Amino acid sequence: MDVMEAFSADLAAGPDWVEWWVNFMGLVFLLAIPFAFVRAEARWTLVAMALTFPSMMWLYSQVGYVRLLGIVHVIFWTPLAIYLWRRRDQWRARTTLAGKWIALLFATILISLAFDYADVIRYALGERG
Repeated sequence: MDVMEAFSADLAAGPDWVEWWVNFMGLVFLLAIPFAFVRAEARWTLVAMALTFPSMMWLYSQVGYVRLLGIVHVIFWTPLAIYLWRRRDQWRARTTLAGKWIALLFATILISLAFDYADVIRYALGERG
C-alpha cells in the first residue's frame, strides 16, 4: 500500500467528522485554482498546497497517523493566514465571489489551525495517539 492509500485508510478509520472536515478543506483549497488567474491570495494558497501535501505525506510516512501531523499545517498555513489577514481590506467579500472564497478560506484555515496547534501541543506533552 502506498503512503496516500495508507493515509486515506487511517483517516477513514477515524471519526466521520474528521474525514468530512479534511475533504471540505481540500475542496476549499482546490477552489484556489480558478481564482489564481485573478487573485494573488489564490496563488499563494496554491503554493501553500504544493508545500503542504508532500510534506504531510512525508511526515506521515515517518511517524504514522499521529497528532504531530498538525505541525505541517502550523508551518505552512500560519504564514498564509497572516498574509490573508493583512490583505483583508482587499478581499471585497461583500461584492466578489473571489472575496467570498478568501473569507471562507481564511475561516477554514483558522479552524484547522486551532485543531492543529492543540494537536501539536498535546503531542509535545506526550500524547502520542
